[in-house]
Amino acid sequence: MAGETNEDVKAMSFEQALDALEKIVDDLERGDVPLDQSIKIYERGEALKAHCDRLLKAAEDKVEKIRLSRDGKPVGTEPLDAE
Repeated sequence: MAGETNEDVKAMSFEQALDALEKIVDDLERGDVPLDQSIKIYERGEALKAHCDRLLKAAEDKVEKIRLSRDGKPVGTEPLDAE
């Protein structure tokens, strides 16, 4: 049931998902949401958080840093967090 309700999350941009997640947090913190509705929006929040995590990981994988030679000239790229 929650999966069906949250299918739209997959199509959201990071910014859209983050805005929706912030609204859910605000709604839950106010405490005036009925329990059954709280459970539904909490599940949606979990889906939004997972989606944001996936998008951030994908963005991190694309970030690279430029490697420089001893004389300061670019010689290629490597992952930002190369170990």
